[in-house]
Amino acid sequence: MNNLPPLAERMRPKSLDDYAGQRHLVGPGAVLRRAIESGNIPSVILWGPPGVGKTTLAGIISESLHRPFFALSAINSGVKEVREVIEKASLLKKGGQPQPILFIDEIHRFSKSQQDSLLGAVEKGIVTLIGATTENPSFEVISALLSRCQVYILKNLTEQELTGLLQKAIQTDAVFSTKKIVVEEYEALIRLSGGDARKLLNIFELLVNALDSEEITITNKLVLDNVQQNMALYDKAGEQHYDIISAFIKSIRGSDPNAAVYWLARMTAGGEDALFIARRLLILASEDVGNANPNALLLANNCFQAVNVIGWPESQIILSQTVVYLATSPKSNASYEAISKAQQLVAQTGDLPVPLHLRNAPTKFMKNIGYGKEYQYAHAFEGNFAEQEYLPETISGTKLYEPGNNPAEAKSKERLKALWKEKYGY
Repeated sequence: MNNLPPLAERMRPKSLDDYAGQRHLVGPGAVLRRAIESGNIPSVILWGPPGVGKTTLAGIISESLHRPFFALSAINSGVKEVREVIEKASLLKKGGQPQPILFIDEIHRFSKSQQDSLLGAVEKGIVTLIGATTENPSFEVISALLSRCQVYILKNLTEQELTGLLQKAIQTDAVFSTKKIVVEEYEALIRLSGGDARKLLNIFELLVNALDSEEITITNKLVLDNVQQNMALYDKAGEQHYDIISAFIKSIRGSDPNAAVYWLARMTAGGEDALFIARRLLILASEDVGNANPNALLLANNCFQAVNVIGWPESQIILSQTVVYLATSPKSNASYEAISKAQQLVAQTGDLPVPLHLRNAPTKFMKNIGYGKEYQYAHAFEGNFAEQEYLPETISGTKLYEPGNNPAEAKSKERLKALWKEKYGY
């Protein structure tokens, strides 16, 4: 049994029909499936969290199109390896072979020069590039390469899809199908996996191997007692990546600088990308601190820029300073809540007309039909404020921004109340 590949590898699907999840991309009639079935697939970037099937999908595409397949990992490949693969692909094409597929796992870890080395081969059609990334490609992939690729977003698997994977493993795997395994409760397995299929199968295999019995009944307690203690190590490229960053963000949000710097140390000890951490701090400064302390966003932005300039290991001091500042800052998610409410309102009400007095009137005709008429220029009034309607008529008076309970936003609330009286209920 020890000589067998891991369960996740044994269960890797070989065709689209066996592929779990991503129905929006590879379900019947979906955009990526149509491209595969047509045999004319462009270079693509597959963006999604770990364990959702990016590598598997690349392999299925290659098999479906009957094309030569090259795979590189950005962790242990450089410009030299890329050029060697491109040279091999070029020879295959000259020999009459179909256009090879070059799969690059974790393409976001390629430097600019490494990504530049791919450009010519993609432009000339020497290879069809399939890049996989867990990071937003608009940040991590150079624009010249990104513009030549179609980006497809992969989602975490649903609970139903994950439980289906487990049942399939129990019924069809060469090892597990010989045992009597009953899963009475799935919650702990699903929760620990975080939507990551590979992680789920790894946890399941770890549990079954630890119990070493021909008859196993799996409960939530059994999972937590036997698995959780074995999941402490941080792996920046694997299972603990999202768990640690989640604990890190929640510690800062919860105003605990001690826990926050602990999780920061866990990430830095594991070799996490300093810019990845700095980018998360930049998001948090706006989402969780917001206008309770507007300086937080300025400091986080300066942190990101400084980390980019200074490099490692000195960046850890800058990160620590910013983490402590954000953790000890007053918190407000009022701006985050405001845009969320506004987006929900737009989804519910559609494209409501802009009030005539707020419309731009660049032509005489537009002015004649009322565009811009009766608009009051706020700076022409006392206190730089003129009471007029700024929302579409049907949603007039709708309050989307509720100031947070902190000194800075309390002042904003008082000002809004003085300006708008009872209109928005401040």
